[in-house]
Formats: sequence, C-alpha cells, structure tokens
Amino acid sequence: MTTSPFSGSAAAPTRPTRVRYKVFSLVAVLGMITYLDRVCISTLSPHVMADLAISKVQMGYVFSAFALAYAFFEVPTAWLADRVGTRSVLTRIVLWWSTFTIATGVSLNYPMLLVTRFLFGLGEAGAWPCVARTFSRWIPLLARGRVQGLFFGLAHLGGGLTPLVVATLLIVMDWRMIFFCFGLIGFVWAAVWYYWFRNEPSEHAGVNAAELELIVTGRGTPAPHVSGWTYWKKLLTHRSVLALCVMYAPNSFVFYFCITWLPAYLKEKHGFDASGLVLFAGLPLLLSVVGDLSGGIVTDRVTARFGLRYGRCAVGGSAYLIAGTAMLLTPFCPHPVLAAVLISLAVAASMFMLAPAWGTCIDIGREHAGVVSAAMNTAGGIGGLLCPLVVAYSLKWYNTWNVSIFLMGVLFLIGAACWIVIDPGDHVFRGGANEGANDVMVAR
Repeated sequence: MTTSPFSGSAAAPTRPTRVRYKVFSLVAVLGMITYLDRVCISTLSPHVMADLAISKVQMGYVFSAFALAYAFFEVPTAWLADRVGTRSVLTRIVLWWSTFTIATGVSLNYPMLLVTRFLFGLGEAGAWPCVARTFSRWIPLLARGRVQGLFFGLAHLGGGLTPLVVATLLIVMDWRMIFFCFGLIGFVWAAVWYYWFRNEPSEHAGVNAAELELIVTGRGTPAPHVSGWTYWKKLLTHRSVLALCVMYAPNSFVFYFCITWLPAYLKEKHGFDASGLVLFAGLPLLLSVVGDLSGGIVTDRVTARFGLRYGRCAVGGSAYLIAGTAMLLTPFCPHPVLAAVLISLAVAASMFMLAPAWGTCIDIGREHAGVVSAAMNTAGGIGGLLCPLVVAYSLKWYNTWNVSIFLMGVLFLIGAACWIVIDPGDHVFRGGANEGANDVMVAR
C-alpha cells in the first residue's frame, strides 16, 4: 500500500500510471501564479500610490474592486465548469487575468486602475472552484484533504515569496514592468494546460485502468440532473452550504488584510524598516504553508479513523479557535516582532482550516463540487471585498489599527461556531447524511 498523498486506500491489480501527479503539479503551478499576481500589488502599492497620487482610501477601493468582481462571478464561472469541464474554463480564466495583470502596469490614473482591477477580478473569478472541480474528478476520495493542503501550501509559498521577488525586481525595473513580467507567466501556463489536460481521467490517453479504478473508487453514484430554480434552491438553502459560507468569510477577510494592508500595518504600527517588511509581510503566507500541509494530513487521517464529521468539522473548528485567540492577543502585545508572529500564527491556523473546508465542498458537492465551492468562496470574496474598506475607514475614523485586528479575532470565533452546523456527509443534490458515511466506508 502506498503512502502517497495522491493515493486512496483502494488496491489495484496492476501498477497505476501517475497522470494524476502531473495534473496536480500543473494545478499547483496555477495556484502559485494566482498568489504571485494577487500579492504583488500590495507590495507595490506604495509605488503605485505615489506615482498615481492615490490616497489610502482610494487604494482600499482599488483592492476591493478586485474582490467585488471576484465574488460576483465565482458561482456562474464554477457552474459553467461543472458542465463543460475545467480544461476550457481555466484556460479562459488564466488568459483573462494575465491580460489585466499586464494592464495594471499601464494604468495612468485612479479611475483606470480601478476599472482594471475590477476586470482582473472578473477574469480570475472561479479559478479555485475550478481547482476543486478538477480534484473531484482526478483525486481519490481519501486523498483529497492532503492534496488540497499541498495545493494551498504551494500557493501560499508563492505568495509568501512574492514580497522578496518584488523587492529584488525593483532593483532592476519599475513597478509597471513587474506587472508586465508577471502577466506573461500566465500565458505560458494556459497554453500547456489546454494542450495536455483532459476533464476526466477516462479521457486522458496516459491513464491506465488501474489508475482510473484508484481515482473513481468511492465517488458514489452520480446525482440526478437538477436544473432551474430547483437546482439553485437546493444549493442556496442547504444548511451546510450556508454554514460554510459564513465560516469562510473570516478566512478571506484576514487573507485580504495580509495581501493589502499588512505591509502598511507593520510599518506604521510597529516601525518595521524595508528589510523587516520583506520578512514579516511574507511571514503569514510562509507559515501558512505549514498550516496548509498539516491541515491536509490531519483531516485525512482523522477522517479515516473517525469519519468525515470529525475529520472535517473538529479539525476546522479547532483551527479557527486558535486563529481567533492569537488575533485577539495581538493588540496587547508591545513587542513588534511578537505581534507580527501572532498575526502570522493566526493566519497559519486559519489556513490549517482550508483543507477541511474545501474537502467538505467536494464531499457534499460531488460532481457539483465546483459550484458548491464557488458558493463558499463567494462568501469569502465578500469578506475580501469588505476588508480593505473596513481597514481604511477604521483608520480614517478611529486612527488605530486595533479595531481591525479585534474584528478579525471575533470573526474567527464566529467561524469556529459554524463548524458545529456543517455536516460533510449531507450531499447537496442527492440523499442525506447516511450516504456520505457509507461512501467513506466503501472507500476504505
């Protein structure tokens, strides 16, 4: 029996091929590119604001313009991916956002930058639900937590290294050229993806019968076709989906704080210089790599031993309790380095929760995993939309960063309570909780 994160517990009579490893590798590169393009604007924001004469509040609207479009178009894009597959949809997404990454670098004024970032968010919407959909078709059931954790870990590693990459590039080029270079990377990825990837393992010439059996074992029977208002009613009134949406908003709120205002917070509140910012602005995402990987391992191991409810809900809720506690302690910490570490710990604990959360979306969504995860990520997008503005206006009205820090801690505790309501065995479009439990037993 293999211990690979890409293997379930099913045994095959012949050695399975490893096309699923290549699929994951290509998707992981996508995650790193996504964070590279998102995080770079926060690191470059002082240069952008100086050149375009933009205030902090205006820059907050620039950050939120991306999140607004991202939230609104998540579900429609994922709905399309669930029906036509992620090969064509992800190709369109990456080509679109890469174009507007380059366009960000040629913005001449505030209105132009605002529109560009809105269109950037519109194009990138649905990327990660498409990743969840891809994993639901290519990854064995009991390996999904580890694979999700590894995916998020690599993505956050890319985001954590971005401040260092940007600082290095600023030595030899200006902020406009950096956006241009980052945008070109996406075009290369899209070409490789569309040429090589297939929506289903059965459609890929490199997949043998043993690998196909390993992948599809535990999927369960397909849900009956649901369309029209019945489809959306089942999705939007499902208890676990609603709880997932409320739960996920704090994660995105804090993540957007990290990729938008964290450098300014560290500089203004704690007096970090340029070298300190390179380290501590990227530290939350770097520590998140540990949280992502360990969260994926723990959720799969607890699931295999105690079932889906404990493997997803107990793990996710515990992570949020730690995140909320660390964030609430931060304003009382007088030492700058310790305060930065507490924020990083809170973010890492929050990211420990990602594998259980996205794994739950696949569990309850199945072949509709794209649209279920998009619903959750849309709620997260609303949190991301509000974060830059809440921080900007709290600074304007109260002249303190602590209001935002306390708010993030309270949101984490609310999210922890939501895990009590979530049931990862209760499929959205078919059957009830018992079916989910039976599927896990079959997969063992």
